[in-house]
Amino acid sequence: MTDRTYRGKWLLLYFGYTYCPDACPTTLNAIAGALGKLGATADKLQALFITLDPRRDTPKVMADYVKAFGHGIVGLTGSPDEIAAVAKEYHVYVAAHLEQGASYSVDHSSLIYLVDPKGRFTKLLSGGLPPERIAQQLHQLIDQSS
Repeated sequence: MTDRTYRGKWLLLYFGYTYCPDACPTTLNAIAGALGKLGATADKLQALFITLDPRRDTPKVMADYVKAFGHGIVGLTGSPDEIAAVAKEYHVYVAAHLEQGASYSVDHSSLIYLVDPKGRFTKLLSGGLPPERIAQQLHQLIDQSS
């Protein structure tokens, strides 16, 4: 997977992890809901969920997790160095907190990054937006670029 894999499509990038108790499932549900509201316009988009916890989020774990949200969301993982590099490139806040035993949590920013079909960063959306607002903003961006 490279930055050219989905060239020609709008990208919605969301960084998180599968053990996240709140922000990640809420935002992925909102993204899936927005894609559902876009109808045929959704074909111009690809949503990517990039883990910030590559230790636990294996390719199988990621694939199984994103299936629950539907609408073709793709889950991406990699080596710790690869994940750190992409998180740094997008200025994602991330901090792991060790807890008792093997359990830990990962604090992270909750933003949706929009990248245009030419691979250029276009806009940030709050991870807390409802599906309707995400769909509205995506329609505006896509309509303006057509």
